[in-house]
Amino acid sequence: MSKVRSVRATRGERTRWLPGDGLILPSIGSLTHAITIKATAREIWPWLVQMGAGSRAGWYSYDRLDNDGVQSAERIIPELQRLEVGMIMPWLPRATEGFTVLDFAPERHLVLGWLVPGATTPRLTWTFVLEPRPGCTRLIVRGRAERGYRFFGVPRWMSKAAARTVHFFMQRKQLIGIARRAEGGASVPGAPPGSLTSAASRTRLAQGASELVDASPGRDRAPS
Repeated sequence: MSKVRSVRATRGERTRWLPGDGLILPSIGSLTHAITIKATAREIWPWLVQMGAGSRAGWYSYDRLDNDGVQSAERIIPELQRLEVGMIMPWLPRATEGFTVLDFAPERHLVLGWLVPGATTPRLTWTFVLEPRPGCTRLIVRGRAERGYRFFGVPRWMSKAAARTVHFFMQRKQLIGIARRAEGGASVPGAPPGSLTSAASRTRLAQGASELVDASPGRDRAPS
């Protein structure tokens, strides 16, 4: 049986200050999830930059729900690697609205927000933080909502519970999708087609080459 991959944030990750937290004060609440990815922040970052529905790479979550059934990209797309504050990542195909890029630091964090015309603060913020660890990277994701937010317009008394449940399933799927892609390798600008770029993929490639040499006909083997 395959091991279930955890997206549970530690207590420290849930309670600490993250980029974007100051944009909504006070908030109705925040939801924080995290995953450990066997790849570097540099290898994960391009997957975050190209997010968005429709003509972008997708959200790596449940494509039937947020991308009209079109599968999210399985490769890094060079033409979607431009990022600037104010650009929109559409939340659905053909939508003119979406999450606005509010702040970012390459290979460190990306802060998205839902901006409502006339409002002085975002209705929602969605922050992605990359933290290098020995041999891996921790991807921490936090969603925050201002006090007037209603999940799909439902009454306040049930909005928080509904948002928490739906967000967990969508966020878990996305985190696992990003991890799988980053760990599996991808083509990048300037690299030969089909080249493997993630640390995990390079390790597997090196191991495979070593095994191939060891199994070559006529190669002397040391006694076991």
